[in-house]
Amino acid sequence: MSTVLRHMFSGILAAFAIAIVLGSIVYTIFPIDNWDFLLQKHLLDIPVAFVLPFLVFIMGAFFGLNSGITSRKQLNSINRTLKSIEDGRQVDMKEVSSLELRTIKKRMEGIQKQLGEKIRQSQKMATEKAFDQEKRIQEIISQERNRLARELHDSVSQQLFAASMIMSAVNETRREEDTRETKQLKLVEETIHQTQLEMRALLLHLRPAALNGKSLQKGMEELLQELLQKVPIELKWKIETIPLAKGVEDHLFRILQESVSNILRHAQANKAQILLVQRDDLIILRIEDDGVGFKMDQEKTGSYGLQNMHERAAEIGGTLKIVSLPGEGTRLEVKVPILKAGDDGNDQSIISG
Repeated sequence: MSTVLRHMFSGILAAFAIAIVLGSIVYTIFPIDNWDFLLQKHLLDIPVAFVLPFLVFIMGAFFGLNSGITSRKQLNSINRTLKSIEDGRQVDMKEVSSLELRTIKKRMEGIQKQLGEKIRQSQKMATEKAFDQEKRIQEIISQERNRLARELHDSVSQQLFAASMIMSAVNETRREEDTRETKQLKLVEETIHQTQLEMRALLLHLRPAALNGKSLQKGMEELLQELLQKVPIELKWKIETIPLAKGVEDHLFRILQESVSNILRHAQANKAQILLVQRDDLIILRIEDDGVGFKMDQEKTGSYGLQNMHERAAEIGGTLKIVSLPGEGTRLEVKVPILKAGDDGNDQSIISG
């Protein structure tokens, strides 16, 4: 039986019970000797004996219907509230305003609060788990890259160096300069040299050097000095001492590594120049080479390495610009604005100290 019908039935019973009680009281106070008048008196051509019970029935049904509809609305409101809580949505408990349902309202508020707290805890744990998992993955990747770099350096790189020395010795001992065999041997030697450059660039990718507490100037100079001894490219640099925040130093250092790696792998350059200076309110990092260059509209401009450098520059609020022409080399320039203390509203700065 539905709630409305149940309330209507209860209302009718209550109405008849009240009518009987009131009738008994009236009969006690005003005794009636002749009951025939109930049949003799008519209302709308209907005897009063039938009209009175009908009116009691109608009134009971009306009040029961009204009570049933109100109760059903309250139950529907509770059902919607519970459904919202079940779905994890925030609920305005003002909908449950009945005094009779105040206890239920308080319990529902408690349940909602507990569920909200559990959801926050679950999301926090999931976020921490994701960060931890990502950190572990990065550590594993870094370890594997270092292992692979060591193996390549200890095996392939050493073998390439030995092959290069052998080919150099062979070419130096040959007297014929213009024979086909001599040209082929020189081509093999050049190929080995280029492969060595590719290998050094690959090792720089796999195991990039870190600043490890050193200043950007010192880290850049050590990297360039090491490369100067290992690669047949004339390297020149001018690096000013600029105190920077660690994050800015790391990103500029990574951009330098990526750029030098690209020069070794693709530029076929004889010379390269590196500049790090502060001019007005800008930090400028410029890397130039005299290599083969490339067309700016080629897919090369959107390669992973260049895209990575663009992202690193953007992360420290800077811009990266590349200018290159076929046969005229490439120039890469990064400009990072200097924010002095208080300029950004948070009393922070990319200048350390």
